[in-house]
Amino acid sequence: MSLWTSLEPASVTVDPGSRATVRLRVRNTGDVVDEYRFEPVGPTAPWTTVEPQTLRFAPPRTPDATAGPNPYAVRITPTEHPEAVTVPEGNVTITPFTEVRAELVPPTVKGRFRGRPRLAIDNLGNTKLTASLSGSDHGDRLAYELQPANVQIEPGRAVFVNTTLRPRQIIWFGSKEEQRYNLAVRRSGAQALEVEGTFVQRGFLPRWLATALSLTVALAIAFVMIWLAYKPQVNTSANEKLAEAGVSTLAPSPSATPSAPALVPTPTAPAVVEAPASSQAPADGGSGGGGGGGTESKAPVKPKQETAADAVNKLAARSDGRHICYRAYVADKGWQDPVCDGAIAGTTGKDLPIKALNIATARTGGVTGNAAHVVGGWLTGDKWSKAGDGVNMYMGSSKPAVAAMEGYTIKTIEGSVCQNPHIKDRGWLGNGCTKDGDWIYGGSPMEQKLQLEAVRFTV
Repeated sequence: MSLWTSLEPASVTVDPGSRATVRLRVRNTGDVVDEYRFEPVGPTAPWTTVEPQTLRFAPPRTPDATAGPNPYAVRITPTEHPEAVTVPEGNVTITPFTEVRAELVPPTVKGRFRGRPRLAIDNLGNTKLTASLSGSDHGDRLAYELQPANVQIEPGRAVFVNTTLRPRQIIWFGSKEEQRYNLAVRRSGAQALEVEGTFVQRGFLPRWLATALSLTVALAIAFVMIWLAYKPQVNTSANEKLAEAGVSTLAPSPSATPSAPALVPTPTAPAVVEAPASSQAPADGGSGGGGGGGTESKAPVKPKQETAADAVNKLAARSDGRHICYRAYVADKGWQDPVCDGAIAGTTGKDLPIKALNIATARTGGVTGNAAHVVGGWLTGDKWSKAGDGVNMYMGSSKPAVAAMEGYTIKTIEGSVCQNPHIKDRGWLGNGCTKDGDWIYGGSPMEQKLQLEAVRFTV
C-alpha cells in the first residue's frame, strides 16, 4: 500500500471573515482500489472543511482566529488499510484586524465631591491592544483620575479602568447640575474611541434647607425679644391676706396655755408607687388572673434550603482537590438545588431567565464576581461580590423589580476558572477559561441584551 499527497499551495493567507482554498492532491500508487477519509486536525480544524480536491479555510472574525501563521494538517485514512495514515501539513496565515468596544459602568454617576464610574474596554480583535486613556468635558469643569492610564489587552480579553471625577467648584447651596464628559481610548495610528457619560453634581445643602434655617433663626430671635419685653411679674399676697385675718406668722410661744387648741398639720395623701411593668410576657401567654391560659401554637419549621457553600463543603469532605458548586435563581421558579463541577444550573429552551447566582469554591482561595442585567447593566458598579473558600458568594438580584441577568464576570483568587453560558436564542456559547487568578466575562454580548438561561462552571 502506497499513497502520494501534495498541498498546492502549502502556505496561504486569509482575512478573518473571508475564505481561502488549498488544492489537495491524493494519488493511489498501489495496485488495490481504495477509499479515503479526510479529517482536518490542529487548532484550525474548527473552521476548516475538506471538499473533493480542495481544502477550504474560513476563519471567523473573532479573537479565536489568532493573527499570524497557524499550522494546519489533514489526516487521510485509507479504508482498506486504516493503519497507513498520511497527514500532510501546511501553514495558513491569518491577517490581523482590530475591533475595540468601550462602555461606561454606570453611564451616569452622582455625587457632591466626586463620582466613580468604571470604563470597560473589550478587545474583540485578534491582536494585542495598546491604548492610552484620557478625559475631557466642555468648560474644563471636571478633573479626571484614571487607574490605569495605559492598558494592554490580549485578544478576546477586557479590562476595567477605575475613574474618579472631581468637580473643580463645589455647589454649597442649590439644586443639582448635570455635566457631560467624554472618556477617550487612544491607539497609535487610529481614531480615538470616545464614550460619553454624565456626572450629576449635587449641592452640599439643598436650597430649601438654607431657607428653613434662616426662618428658624429669625423666629428664635423674635421669640427671645418678645419674652424679654413682656416678661410677667410674679408677686405673692399671702402675707397680706394673713394679716387681714389676724393670724400671726410667728412661731407659737412656749408658754401657750393648755386650753389653746393644738395645731395639727393636715395629713397629705400617701404617694402611690407603681411597680414597674414586666418587660416580658408570661410564659403561658395568659393573664395574671386565676384562669388557666391556653398553650401557644407553633408553626412548623420549614426545612433549610441547601446553598452552594453547603454543597461544596460536603463535596470537599468526600473528594480532595479543587471544586466549585453553584445554583441559579430562575424567574418564576426561585432557587434551584446546587450542582457542582460542570453540571447545568438553570434551564434551556423554557424561556426562564436567570436572575441571580450563588457560587462557592473549595481550594481556590475564594471566588469573586459581578452580574450584568438586561436592564440597568452593572447595577452594583465596582462593588464586586467576594467570598473565601467554602463561603457563599451571590451576584445578581432576586427582587421582582430587577431585570434578568445577561452576563457575569468571575474569577478565582488562585488558579483558573472555566465557564460556559447558555443565552436565549443563541444556545451554549462555548467553554472559556481564565489565566491563573485572572477574570473572564460570560454571557450575551452587551449590545444585544439577551437573557442568561443556564451556566456551567469548572475549576
